[in-house]
Amino acid sequence: MFDTMTFTKIVGSFCGALLIFLLGKWAAETLYHVGGDHGEAVAVYVIEVDDGEPAEEVVEMSFEEMFAAADAGRGERQWGKCRACHAIDEERNGTGPHLVGLVGREVGAVGDYNYSSALAGVDGDVWTVEKLNDWLINPSDVYPGTSMNYRLTDQEDRLDLLAYLDSLAN
Repeated sequence: MFDTMTFTKIVGSFCGALLIFLLGKWAAETLYHVGGDHGEAVAVYVIEVDDGEPAEEVVEMSFEEMFAAADAGRGERQWGKCRACHAIDEERNGTGPHLVGLVGREVGAVGDYNYSSALAGVDGDVWTVEKLNDWLINPSDVYPGTSMNYRLTDQEDRLDLLAYLDSLAN
C-alpha cells in the first residue's frame, strides 16, 4: 500500500508547499514594507490636529436639573420593562411589590409582599427620586442581597421612568 516512493512524494509535496508559503511571505513583506525595524511602529499616515481652539466645556447638570428635564410620557413607555414584575394600576403584587405611590413610600412598606431580607430589615428609609435613581442603576449597590437584579443603565430612560413614577405619586 505505502511504499518508499509514495512516502517520499508526500513529504516532498509538504516541503514544497512550505517553501512556496515562506517565499510568498518574504515577497509580501518586501513589497509592503513601510520602514522601521521589525516590530517597530511606524506611522504611515499622520492626521494633523488643530490645537489652537480650546475644546468646548462640558456643562455638568445637577440631578435636580436633569430630573426636571425628564419626560413622563417617555417614562410611561419605559414602564413596559417593569410591567413584567410590578403593577401600578392596582394594589396587587407580582414578582415584585406594587409601585402605587412608590415615591415617598418607606422602603419595604408594602404589607402583603414578602420582601427579601435585604429590604425587609430596612427601617426609616424612604424611596426618594434620588434613591430610586441609584436603585435602578444597580439595586445590589443600594441594598446588597436584594432579589431584584434588573438594571436600567441609560440615564435618560431612567430619569424618564422616574418622572413617570413620580407623576403617579402626586
